[in-house]
Order: sequence, then C-alpha cells, then structure tokens
Amino acid sequence: MDVQRTRQRAALKIIRLSRQGLDAVSLWRACTPLLAEAIPHYQTPCCYTVDPASRLITSHFQEGIVEFPSEWAAEEYTTDDVNHIADVARSAAGISTLHQATNGDPSRSPRWHANMALGADQEMIAALRTRGGQLWGALGLYREPDRPPFDAAEMAFVQAVSAALADGVRRALLVGEASDPETPDAPGMVVLGENWQPESLSPGIERWLTDLPDGAWHAGRLPTSVLAVAGRAARSVGGPADPAEVAVARVLTRSGRWVVLHGVPLAQIGPLRVAVIVEPAHPARIAPLLMSAYGLSEREQELTRLVLQGFSTAEIAERLVISVHTVQQHLKSVFDKTGVRSRRELVTKIFLTHYEPRLRDNEQRVAEDHLVRGGPKSNDT
Repeated sequence: MDVQRTRQRAALKIIRLSRQGLDAVSLWRACTPLLAEAIPHYQTPCCYTVDPASRLITSHFQEGIVEFPSEWAAEEYTTDDVNHIADVARSAAGISTLHQATNGDPSRSPRWHANMALGADQEMIAALRTRGGQLWGALGLYREPDRPPFDAAEMAFVQAVSAALADGVRRALLVGEASDPETPDAPGMVVLGENWQPESLSPGIERWLTDLPDGAWHAGRLPTSVLAVAGRAARSVGGPADPAEVAVARVLTRSGRWVVLHGVPLAQIGPLRVAVIVEPAHPARIAPLLMSAYGLSEREQELTRLVLQGFSTAEIAERLVISVHTVQQHLKSVFDKTGVRSRRELVTKIFLTHYEPRLRDNEQRVAEDHLVRGGPKSNDT
C-alpha cells in the first residue's frame, strides 16, 4: 500500500475513534499505532490536554513516561524559547517543527538540547483545535538525529486529523468531569440505552434535566432536547467520517441560563449507548478562580487570560480595544495583586499554583484507571 493510501486510511480511523466517546487515555492509546503507521517517529507520541481558557497544560500522556518531568514544565513556561504549545496554538497553521521555528538552527533552542539528551533531534508540535478554534490539546512527535526531517505531507496529515482529535479530547474531558464533579457548575451526564431509557446518571444531573424546557424529570420524562441530541449522536455512528459532524445543541433553560448539550456515542460491544452531557455555555473556570485567589477585577481577569494565552501587550490592546498604556496599567495592578514582577512570572505562578496540581492529579487518575479531568484545580478540589 502506498504512503498516501496508508495515511488516508489512518486518518479515517483516527477520525472515527475521536467520535466514539473514548476517555482521553484510551483515545491516545488507540491513535498511537495509527500515527506511527502514517508518520514514522521516535518512541511514542507526546499527548496533552489543555485548558482552552488559558492554554495551559492539564494532563500529559506518553507511554513509558508516567510523570511529566518538572524540567519540561519549566522549559514550557519559564524560558524564552520557541515551539511552545501556546505559541503554536496562536499560529495560523496550528503546527510547527523546531527546525522551522529556529530557521534551521535548532541548536540555539534550550528545548532542542533537552530533546537531544533523550535521543530526539526533531520535534513537531501540533495544536488540537476544534473547527471553531478552541484549543483542547496538543500533540508532539519526535525523530532521531539520523532521520529525515518532518515534511509538508506529514504535517498536512496531522493537520487533517487535529480537529477530530480536539473534538475527541473535549468529549473525553466532559465525560470525565461529569462522572466525577468537583464544582456546582460541573457538567452532568445521562447515559441512554435501548429505547432511549436512562441507564445511568451522574451526580447532580437531575437539576440540569429539571431546568431544561419541556422536561418532566419528576415523572421520568426526558426533555426533548436531550432525546434530539442523543438521536443525532446515534445516527453519526458508522456514518461519514466528518469531524465537523458533532451532536451539539445550545438551549435556554427555564431559569434563563444558556447550556450546551453534547451527544457522545459510547464505544462498546453490544447495543448502542449514548451519553448526553449538559454543561454551562461558558464554563471557563479560570475566571472565578482568578477572582477568588487574587481578587482580580473582571477586566483584569480578561487581560490575565490573554497573557496566559501568549498575547503581547499590543495584541491585548487591540483585542480589548484599549490603549497600550491602559493595558500596562492593568498589568501593573495584576502583578501587584498576584505578587509577581513580570508576565513570565505571572504565567509560571498560575501554572504552578493551579495547573500543575491538575497535571499531577491526572497522573494519579491514570495510574488508578480513573478518567482524566480538565481545567485548573483549586485548593479545595
């Protein structure tokens, strides 16, 4: 089989896997041999989940590496280097090699020296962004010094499957959060079996079902929106492998709040089962965390999220339609409240305080065969 056909087959399989409602680790493991078949690389892929609100890492998975080394995190968030996940995510292509990022001279990059110490000369980082542009993960592939560089066709393959993988990661994190809620606004999940009857309910889902219009959960009747999303998810099984075909609905609840429903076919042997997940329309948990931990105003929280995402002062000014001077004044206030002296210190502090705990918590979850969680981790969860 020629290389092009091999990659087309691998891409279709990855897209189908991404739509099966797999947990994050199962998704990574199922895709690993397909990635190796399509793109020869060193050892195994380096897979991440990322909080879209901050673009900070929430979990890392790589066969053979149980714990994400602290020095890797330090390189990602404390050094003035290239090919960082947040930088790749902001680029138009959403994919970059270390050789590209250094104009063919990777020896001037600290991460190249770190990679070489592990036997890898080349690095490709791909942002896993949905069709709507939300970043939910990242993928790293590596090659030894004596291998040819990653070429345009290989990068195009990764780009072709990145949106599907992003959707798969997002579903995996939603299922994980709904199965083990930590906050009052955690997603809720109902699993429907044959004849669309509920098989299992996550803790707290009853309040979501009660608040959805035209439902009568007290009488055992599911809302129409839940059944409609479940039906669309079921019809997608075995259909065309289109990563844009995702069963999603936005619904205004009886209490006047917008929520999003996601339909996820659950991969298993036997009758089809579908999970419907309900979550707030804007569940960016970094905002209340920044408010409670540091007392940041709404504008300061917004500005801090943009700093975490890697935007420059001028870019922040343009996005918020304010002057550069105003951005600098807000930054000074944020620095004072968080006890840091620079943007890099701000990113490092928030990662170490709220995201590294999530990263380590997820490592423990993987070791215990529990589902991976997304978002930052507060002190009381």
